[in-house]
Amino acid sequence: MRNKLAEVLVGKGIADTKVLGAIKTIPRHLFMDSSFEGHAYQDKAFPIAADQTISQPYTVAFQTQLLQVRPGHKVLEIGTGSGYQTAVLLHLKAKVYTIERQQELFKKTKLFFGKMGYRPKKTVFGDGYKGLPADAPFDSIIVTAGAPEVPKALMAQLKVGGRLVIPVGVNEQVMTLYIRKSEKEFEKKEFGSFRFVPLLENKN
Repeated sequence: MRNKLAEVLVGKGIADTKVLGAIKTIPRHLFMDSSFEGHAYQDKAFPIAADQTISQPYTVAFQTQLLQVRPGHKVLEIGTGSGYQTAVLLHLKAKVYTIERQQELFKKTKLFFGKMGYRPKKTVFGDGYKGLPADAPFDSIIVTAGAPEVPKALMAQLKVGGRLVIPVGVNEQVMTLYIRKSEKEFEKKEFGSFRFVPLLENKN
């Protein structure tokens, strides 16, 4: 079923073999409530705890492909959610620092990581808008919720040469890639419309 899902993603334009390898390897059904197990390898988003969703596999693969993760890269993930995206990044041998603002989800996912042997560098309960300045700079930053605008704190925490992938917009988001060219200069690229749960500020 995972191989079939990877084939679907290839058909939709995912070409990064390492990302496809992660999709083929990671047991997505374990990141979902058991009632959705039969749906785990469809290319769809599904509800998880705390009114959040596990992202559509295509979205996970698309964002990850844009990041161009290399082994040893320091990656900041805003929105741990179910932990599926985290697992994909760990499969690519990234050092993952991940933030979740929903306490129920944070506790559940942290426990799950321990059981499954997934080891992010840091799992934090906190405000994704602020990032993790103490651990910056990062090779790349991935935001898995829709932001009305790009948080300046996240831009500041990106290495020169680093990549920030963020869905920007209110009701519908445009997948946006920022590449930091220098201390003050960023290159911006846009990649079409997606739908995400909102990135909420000052929740904690």
